[in-house]
Amino acid sequence: MKKFNLFKEIIVVSKSSLLQAINSSKQFGITLRGEIKHEPFSDNDILIYQGVPASQPTNALMPSSRPSLQALLGKNYQIVEDDDRVLIKAFSNWQAIIGFNTPRASYDDTTGDGVAEFASKDLEDIGWNATEFNISYRSLVDVLEENCEGTLICIEQEEPYQFSGLGFLSDNPHAKKVLLEYCQNTIKELIETDDDYKRENLTDDEIEATEFFQLS
Repeated sequence: MKKFNLFKEIIVVSKSSLLQAINSSKQFGITLRGEIKHEPFSDNDILIYQGVPASQPTNALMPSSRPSLQALLGKNYQIVEDDDRVLIKAFSNWQAIIGFNTPRASYDDTTGDGVAEFASKDLEDIGWNATEFNISYRSLVDVLEENCEGTLICIEQEEPYQFSGLGFLSDNPHAKKVLLEYCQNTIKELIETDDDYKRENLTDDEIEATEFFQLS
């Protein structure tokens, strides 16, 4: 998966397209690639902005003055206008970005507790059964991020270390295949090498999990 760290990335938007969207007075979004999107948003749309810019009160002394893009989009965006482009840094608006992207995310890694579930039922069934053999969601996410296509939008810094992210998988069937193979191999090795997981010692729930992973 590709990591998109908002602390480092600058989103580049066409100024004319952005102004057109603002002037429409309709809700729109700005994607990681700087594209302008309108509702309904697709599952593949990862947005750094979503909303309807607030109308600004008219200044009686300067009735023709246009509010700045900074004022229109919000104080948590850092904006530089560069000829026909608008450069945006969005990390300060991370909490709002979490809110309007979470419904489309494959998994949520924005809390101190880490990933607790997958949005896809197929992946969640794998995660739920894998926990019977102490395979954590964290390890499953590491496998997905290393082996699958998609985007991890996050804020991450080294000193002091900080991380918060949302994962978006591009191909759920492929992700399911990758996780199934990982869990099958891991559980098979546990049964063969770990006394706690010898077949004769398995609990009913563990036996059910082996059946799910076709290891019975």
